[in-house]
Amino acid sequence: MNASEIITYMESQRDDAQRRILMRFFKTGPGEYGEGDEFLGLKVPQTREVVKVVWKDLPLDEVPQLLTNRWHEVRLCGLLVLVAKFERLATKRLVNDEAAIRGRDEILTMYLQFAEQANNWDLVDLSVHKILGHWLLLPTNLGDRDYKIKLLDDLAQSPCLWKQRMSMVCSWKTSQQGDPTWCLRYAEKHLHHPHDLMHKAVGWMLREMGKRVSIDLLRDFLRQHAHEMPRTMLRYAIEQMNDEERQYWMKVGKE
Repeated sequence: MNASEIITYMESQRDDAQRRILMRFFKTGPGEYGEGDEFLGLKVPQTREVVKVVWKDLPLDEVPQLLTNRWHEVRLCGLLVLVAKFERLATKRLVNDEAAIRGRDEILTMYLQFAEQANNWDLVDLSVHKILGHWLLLPTNLGDRDYKIKLLDDLAQSPCLWKQRMSMVCSWKTSQQGDPTWCLRYAEKHLHHPHDLMHKAVGWMLREMGKRVSIDLLRDFLRQHAHEMPRTMLRYAIEQMNDEERQYWMKVGKE
């Protein structure tokens, strides 16, 4: 299937009842964070089934047709195709392979070029750690660590909420691989973010860092910042601690 055929097939699976549920769930009403987003009413497993069939044979230059489509689920399909293609080039055997490095860089570049098309939290959360987050840990021809930091700083400082979320949620992968530096850097940058979606993202990534890397690093961060963290962010960060410690940090957060 080419991109046009994928879109036609996905449109044929439209489910109006599910569509209405999703539009409420993803806050697509006037003034809400997902305002104007349009859904077909497909569940994520349905989209994943499409990706499973098409990702190997779909040329990379066809993916933008999916990423710029009006339908949320079609954009998700495009993002997940990029994920599958990236992961294929990021296996241990190919980490230092020059052709694989060029291929990963090309996918990463496309992902960032169309970053604003990932315009809801699920589109970011299902893709960014597996592309951008993984790329941070791998050899690249695009630049050194300073280049990677500047790239994420640019996302963090963007006026686009979804790019800001990318800069934070990409650290899910780096923390999984034992590197806490990305999580801690961008948690500090977003500490005073005004949006609840970023409070949740920062708290979630701090929790994952504590679980995957070091609970003591999480405690160090809380000792410095718990008193100024939004309540939602703090609650998410301490979610897996025992009740006594959670109560302690929430009390610190009140003071």
